[in-house]
Amino acid sequence: MRAPRTLFARVFWLMVLGIAIAQALAYVAIRQERSMALRALMMSGVERDIATGIAVLDRLPAGERAAWLDRLERPNYRFALADEIDPQAGPVDPSDFSAAFVDALTQAMAPFRLERAAQVGPRQYQLLVRLSDGAPVTVHARRVDMPVPEWVMWVLGAQLIVLALCTWTVVRLVTRPLNALAAAADDLGPDLTPRLIPEGGPAEVARAARAFNAMQQRIAGYTAERVEILAAISHDLQTPITRMRLRADLMADEALRDKFRQDLDAMHALVREGVTYARTLHGTSEPSTRLDADALLASIAGDYEDAGEAVTLSGEAGAPIVAQPQALRRIVVNLVDNALAFGGAAEIEVTRSAAQDPAPRLTIAVLDRGPGIPEDQLQAVFKPFHRLETSRNRETGGTGLGLAIAQQLATAMGGALSLRNRPEGGLEARLTLPAPTLAMLSTASVDKSVGSTGRDAASR
Repeated sequence: MRAPRTLFARVFWLMVLGIAIAQALAYVAIRQERSMALRALMMSGVERDIATGIAVLDRLPAGERAAWLDRLERPNYRFALADEIDPQAGPVDPSDFSAAFVDALTQAMAPFRLERAAQVGPRQYQLLVRLSDGAPVTVHARRVDMPVPEWVMWVLGAQLIVLALCTWTVVRLVTRPLNALAAAADDLGPDLTPRLIPEGGPAEVARAARAFNAMQQRIAGYTAERVEILAAISHDLQTPITRMRLRADLMADEALRDKFRQDLDAMHALVREGVTYARTLHGTSEPSTRLDADALLASIAGDYEDAGEAVTLSGEAGAPIVAQPQALRRIVVNLVDNALAFGGAAEIEVTRSAAQDPAPRLTIAVLDRGPGIPEDQLQAVFKPFHRLETSRNRETGGTGLGLAIAQQLATAMGGALSLRNRPEGGLEARLTLPAPTLAMLSTASVDKSVGSTGRDAASR
């Protein structure tokens, strides 16, 4: 049996188990106390009662003694006017309570003679006593338990239930702020917009909530400051890059001029893509809208076909979605550009889950027939400025930010971007939009203004 995984379940069951053990120990203590009380009672009074009964029988005429046997009988002893010692009975156990009990009984019955004492069982004794006229009397004595009343068990059970409910309430009170803290941490998406949590409750909880809210605000401030710095650097670099282009145009050596232009173009693309990646880390301000995914993807594929690129589209979403149009376009264009750069052709496949699926999702896969990516590099290529040096040609250009930007945009939309090598060769880039993004809406309310493609060429 596996142990509970949540803190709530672990603390709750540990406390309930401890309470149950405490209740069981209380019950055992009650039973032990009753046993000790019974022993003390038998050692202090029962022997005198038996001795009194023997004295009564001794004073009665022999003919009247039998009539008094029922009157003298008690739950823990009775008398018999005969020698009824069981032949199979053994001696009294000297190490048990029995020896002390028989010794006390022998002393209490003086001056009557105790001829024999035998132990029939763990709690049963037989004693043969001679009256003053020599008549035998057998005393059948036994230890009678003092049972615990049934209501005691009900009280202990009720206590266990009450304490379990109290434990549940206490553990719930303690773990609820942790759940709220975890939910707030999960909600802190790529846009780093603070999701403030209530700062009420016990002092420790309020302090943790204030610290978490302050941490969110500091992180958002640091990220915004970084974006501003990168934007400022990008803006400031535009002027020297422009001057260098003007000076390159004045160069007489055409080959050298072309090399300068290529370097300047690479610098400009690197600055632009760096700022774009920083902004995607800070989130996108583009609002989510209803759009026709099939029209958007058809527009992208059509633009590539018009440019003479080998891009095909198959499958359909079949229903509108709620997403950020420009972000979705940027993801698909980046993936298609990669496929064209490293495979020469791109195939866009669109699938949607069954209507009865409790978690509907839309999948957009971009496939190529290039050399693929080593298995140990499938996750590394999502890191910024990471470019492969073996299976992918570095001379094809690119800043190493295309996939990083695409992944950040996918995460901002609540989706997921993954890569895998195809068994038949090539790479498959899969964008999955989960249930919150897929919406079965009326096509009449769909925004079909998908806009122009606006090539955002970026490579791995």
